[in-house]
Amino acid sequence: MAELLQAAASEFAEIGYDAATMKAIAERAGASIGAIYQYFPNKQAVVGALRNQYVSTMEEHWISLERATAGLSIQERTQKFVDVMIGFMEEHPAYVTILNAPVDSKQDEKKRDHLRERLANVFHTRRPGISREQAYRVACVSLEIIKSMNTLYTAAKPQDRSEIVREYKLALAAYLERRLTPSRRANG
Repeated sequence: MAELLQAAASEFAEIGYDAATMKAIAERAGASIGAIYQYFPNKQAVVGALRNQYVSTMEEHWISLERATAGLSIQERTQKFVDVMIGFMEEHPAYVTILNAPVDSKQDEKKRDHLRERLANVFHTRRPGISREQAYRVACVSLEIIKSMNTLYTAAKPQDRSEIVREYKLALAAYLERRLTPSRRANG
């Protein structure tokens, strides 16, 4: 199954979700078409399995990142957060294609909520004065900022990518600084 998923990731990364076929994935894995259907009833199921794999890997990265950045400023944390996302995309070239591919929306929404909640907890810990609802909203906006960076990053020419990353680091850091730094005004 791992070989089938790796073959699918390579196929999606090279030609995209729409052009990829179950037959091509099986051929790339050196397996029969029956073998792939034994594990996955359709292409959406393959995408779902890859998303689960990516979410688990990303979760491990985030846990390490939370520990490693506990005492850092918002700007420093943002830099490291974006770097982890870029590293993940480089390590997993099919990541953006997988994110944009259709899958079971209920299952996908649960995963997204888990990610948002995890980030909201980090933000709430960083600034306990904000409500859980506010922390969740900041997490949602932050993840959408990252999602837009992912799309631009993968579409950009390799020589332009570092500038895109730099701009997104600035934008995300400014947003988080504004939302997570306690107000300096005496009267609210």
